[in-house]
Amino acid sequence: MDAAEGSSLPPRGRIRARLPSTEYARDDERALRAGLPGSRAAVLSDRSLSYGVGVPEAAPFVQRARQAGIATVRRSTGGTGLLHEPGDLAWSIVLPRGDPRVGRQFPRAFGRFGRGAVRFLADLGIEAEWVDAPGLDPGYCTLSARGAVLASRGRILGGAAQHLTGAALLHHGAISLTVDRPTIDRLFDLAPGGPSVRLSGLRSLGIGDEPEQLATTLARRLEEDLFPVPSR
Repeated sequence: MDAAEGSSLPPRGRIRARLPSTEYARDDERALRAGLPGSRAAVLSDRSLSYGVGVPEAAPFVQRARQAGIATVRRSTGGTGLLHEPGDLAWSIVLPRGDPRVGRQFPRAFGRFGRGAVRFLADLGIEAEWVDAPGLDPGYCTLSARGAVLASRGRILGGAAQHLTGAALLHHGAISLTVDRPTIDRLFDLAPGGPSVRLSGLRSLGIGDEPEQLATTLARRLEEDLFPVPSR
């Protein structure tokens, strides 16, 4: 499954090989404008810092990232800043606004929209769940007090954010393959050995699969959850 052609976003269960975070963000916006039900997963190819629509350009962590030569990507979704490493997994779901699965409770439906990610981790032998964000640092997205995070045994593996328009809902997230705590501490002015110790990635949990293989499994689980095949 390859989305190189990219003109029919958002397709079901589509994956992309490695691509820059800026391109993945553009694809998300195109999918949101199209407003068609779909899901996809990808492997990010570069180190980047993404930040939510409400974060000012002058935010210190954005400026520090740029000074360090790290690509910065503004999301149309909420949340604050998040550092992505090459090989990290990104995933997205788009549903028309009138779809009953969106409903009125969508801002608190991280667990429901993220079931595919939980099942993906279960395939790897990792027991995980969506829990309230820990409120440890307001600047770093998965350490803040906003929304929910994907956690396993107290370690945070990823998070998600949303953008609702008049036509559709975009719910997208990321799962870390690796975590560079010293760089996160430096960009977000955190004390070494402080809040970032809660962050973890698949490699530190003993998962050695290639990222493309992981993305294929993730895409399949997202599709199965979003578009279940009726039993006979």
